[in-house]
Amino acid sequence: MNDKEKDDIYYLCSLIEYISRKTQNYRKDIIKYFPREILKWQLESAEVNHCLSFEQVSDELIEKLEIKKGDFDSVKSCRYLVPDFLSIGRVFEQLIISVNQNDIIQTIINVYSSFISDEISNYNSNIFYASPDYLKYSYLEGNLVA
Repeated sequence: MNDKEKDDIYYLCSLIEYISRKTQNYRKDIIKYFPREILKWQLESAEVNHCLSFEQVSDELIEKLEIKKGDFDSVKSCRYLVPDFLSIGRVFEQLIISVNQNDIIQTIINVYSSFISDEISNYNSNIFYASPDYLKYSYLEGNLVA
């Protein structure tokens, strides 16, 4: 995987995080709104969309995909300094790249649909600060490894 492809995944993960916070949804709920073709299109257009604000791109996607407001406010419930959406986007990007086999779109769906997504989004824990290897092996095990 080249650097451009990694940057595109990082952009998409940051966008998913941004939309999740804006609509107050769990990340696993947001990914359900994205059909494979929209995820693919977002990866393909990431280099162009990167020049636009996250607010503009997210507003367009929220409207197009009819994403409803949820009741999970990961920012409000945080007792500590909230990591920015780009930092969390990087955590997901690194995890997705490390566990990808052959199908990056399916890997994105799988990671965001798994238990690890909720763990990373719990900003009252320290999971999002964990090493990429720890996150990878926890994801592959299906639970946080001791």
